[in-house]
Amino acid sequence: MKALFIGGTGTISMAVTRAVAQMEEWELFLLNRGTRAEDLPENVTTLVADVNDEEAVSKLLEGMTFDVVCDFIGFRREQLERDYRLFKGKTKQFMYVSSASAYGKPVASPYITEGTVLANPYWDYSQNKIACEDYLLDLYRKEGFPITIIRPSHTYDDRGLPLAVRGQNGCWQVLKRMIEGKPVILHADGATLWTVTHNSDFAKAFVGLMGNVHAIGEAFHITSDEVLTWNQMYQIIADALQVPFKPYYVSSQFLGEVGQKWDFRGGLFGDKACSVIFDNTKVKRAVPGFVCTTRFEQGARKSIQHILAHPELQKEDPEFDAWCDKVIEAQEKAKEWFLKN
Repeated sequence: MKALFIGGTGTISMAVTRAVAQMEEWELFLLNRGTRAEDLPENVTTLVADVNDEEAVSKLLEGMTFDVVCDFIGFRREQLERDYRLFKGKTKQFMYVSSASAYGKPVASPYITEGTVLANPYWDYSQNKIACEDYLLDLYRKEGFPITIIRPSHTYDDRGLPLAVRGQNGCWQVLKRMIEGKPVILHADGATLWTVTHNSDFAKAFVGLMGNVHAIGEAFHITSDEVLTWNQMYQIIADALQVPFKPYYVSSQFLGEVGQKWDFRGGLFGDKACSVIFDNTKVKRAVPGFVCTTRFEQGARKSIQHILAHPELQKEDPEFDAWCDKVIEAQEKAKEWFLKN
């Protein structure tokens, strides 16, 4: 069986690529710019191209057909329209990686199933994912285009850690603040419930949906069943670093207003500030035996060991660091003023 991944080297897709590469029944091709070829298994074939150059990609894929095509990097409807033109009649299954952030916010219930309404008024990212899903579902209904929609939530790997409030350079600046004994900002009181998933666990369910007749025309979220508060998650990270956890709580509303550079309004109100518990019954029914086995305590420890051993992953973010200090200073001054007046 033949599969083509558009992308295939990101946080989520690299784990899937490695999992498929170990399966003898699959021949795997990646369509991307070839920038991480050195990290790939030897039996994976990279087709080097810019997927946005539709004419060049069409020529590159001329005469090729696939059992599965998956787009890991489609963020806007026009990109999915391009995929449809490229792969109509050339694949038995088209898998699209959407996002669990598309589920309705604010949540009517913290228990999320695939039937939960898709409606996120806070985040352009999620709204674009919903538009992509709507487009594909319409193709399935009208033409039978064989779609499968995948909705990952907060998925991480050895190169990074899931955080609620961070800058553009990843997790390192927050870890650095912890190591230096500085407070780290958490939204609200840190008590909302959240789910994070190691990418190796995500891959288990994903490969079980590839070529799966029960997945055609369906949407699935894939997450861990472990539920933690943000306080618990940050405490786990601090323990792995062997430093004290010094949280500094700031309202989500305030962070959304003063953190517009990092789109905290979308990332918090449209996602992380809400308590969410995912019901994975549907994917477990389609992929019998699927279970996540990496607890966050284990995954975080492994990620931190990897980050500390690889200086190239320690990307400092002085602008975000200074912003954190300013937010804390401003709130402390406001507190001081109210206590005096």
